[in-house]
Amino acid sequence: QVQLVESGGGLVQAGNSLKLSCAASGRTFAIYRMGWFRQAPGKEREFVAAIRRTDSITAYADFVKGRFTISRDNVKSTVYLQMDGLKPEDTATYYCAADRNPGPKGWGVGYDSWGRGTQVTVSS
Repeated sequence: QVQLVESGGGLVQAGNSLKLSCAASGRTFAIYRMGWFRQAPGKEREFVAAIRRTDSITAYADFVKGRFTISRDNVKSTVYLQMDGLKPEDTATYYCAADRNPGPKGWGVGYDSWGRGTQVTVSS
């Protein structure tokens, strides 16, 4: 099992930045990739970004390309999401996820461990 704990959320004004962190514990050596998802009130959860543990290959949703950057620190078993140029529509609960199963699949599917989320609110 892998446990995930997110931190770094908060209230910011549009145009500002936040950096989210996701600390993993447990069987972290088995993690193949980690991702960030978000869910706004009344909307479905959506993929934001992901990174593979061994080679740092990344993927982003179109709506965050050029604004958000995902990175990892394998020594600390932590993944980060640097969010710049925040917009009110980025307001959501952000969740960290881990996938222990390598193999061909889409970047937004196949995750088997989830954190409880951290709230990000962007005011206009």
